[in-house]
Amino acid sequence: MTLIGGVDEAGRGPLAGPVVAAAVVLRSGQQLAGVRDSKKLSARRREELAVVIRESACAWSLGLATVAEIDSLNILGATMLAMRRAVEGLRQFPEILRIDGNRSPELKPVYKGSVETLVGGDDICPAIGAASILAKVARDRMMDELHAVYPEYGFNRHRGYPTAQHRQILMQLGPTAEHRFSFRPVREAARRLERLTTAVNGVRT
Repeated sequence: MTLIGGVDEAGRGPLAGPVVAAAVVLRSGQQLAGVRDSKKLSARRREELAVVIRESACAWSLGLATVAEIDSLNILGATMLAMRRAVEGLRQFPEILRIDGNRSPELKPVYKGSVETLVGGDDICPAIGAASILAKVARDRMMDELHAVYPEYGFNRHRGYPTAQHRQILMQLGPTAEHRFSFRPVREAARRLERLTTAVNGVRT
């Protein structure tokens, strides 16, 4: 029986929060009904499928890269780091590991099997589709936790993505410690807040 692993991430595009990767190992030919690219599923359906995936997979693991690591490495480097951590966390390695996209993290010496990249893999490889769902569900929960800390930013609605609402709030309130300062909109919001603070202090003096 050949084991096929899939790796995908959630959270490359947001202005805030970590990037989360998942690795899922399935038996060759194993199908999980409804599993596909997480972006094409409702939040409720993703939650339902995540339960099925965790119960049915031969192995699964999550890995993340923090905001500090994103700002230090850049988003691509941080994504590769999160993927590597997800693979390293597997309790059972597959013979073949498929990575969504056209880039693969450096996995040796931990993983010595075959590695393939697959553009659009979350829609054509069940293991990658399952990984995309686990990553998305995990990251959404993390953003819900951030919402409890910063309710005025609405993280439970936009999940940190640069929606018009998020960008407006960001410009009004400035960035939090969970925003990615390596992303231009966050830097611009920080500079605007600094100018306003300087202007107010200048008037007061």
